[in-house]
Formats: sequence, structure tokens, C-alpha cells
Amino acid sequence: MTIQYTPKGVCSRAFEIEVEEGVIQSVQVAGGCSGNLQGLSALLKGMKVEEAIQRMEGIRCGVKDTSCPDQMAQALKTAL
Repeated sequence: MTIQYTPKGVCSRAFEIEVEEGVIQSVQVAGGCSGNLQGLSALLKGMKVEEAIQRMEGIRCGVKDTSCPDQMAQALKTAL
């Protein structure tokens, strides 16, 4: 399954997440902080969707109510 997601309230413009049998296969991010998001993408590869959501949901960026990891969790919820 390929998840196409437009994050809200963050610098990133788009996420594309490939999930097979509940495991994240790849993550592509357009926009945002390149180094941080490349690191996040590398860490998520091979992780179960449920674990990724649990780890990232609710993370905030500064004074914002959300963050790229939190938005990634929202995107991954569509795979459940």
C-alpha cells in the first residue's frame, strides 16, 4: 500500500509512505528539514506501523501543535 499524505501545519509539503504487511518499506518527504527527515525516513524503514505511530504521535515542533513526526503518525494511521 502506498500512502500519499499532505501534512498540515509543518514545513513538509508531501509524504509518500510504502507499507507492506504492516511494516514500513520506504518514506519519501517533499520539503521540510532535509537532514532530519532523511534520518527519520531511515529510522522508520522496517518498523511496524503501530510502533511508529506510538513513538511519533503527539511530538510538537516548538510552539506548533504538531510536527513532521506527528504528521507522519497521522499519515500512517490511514494504513491501519
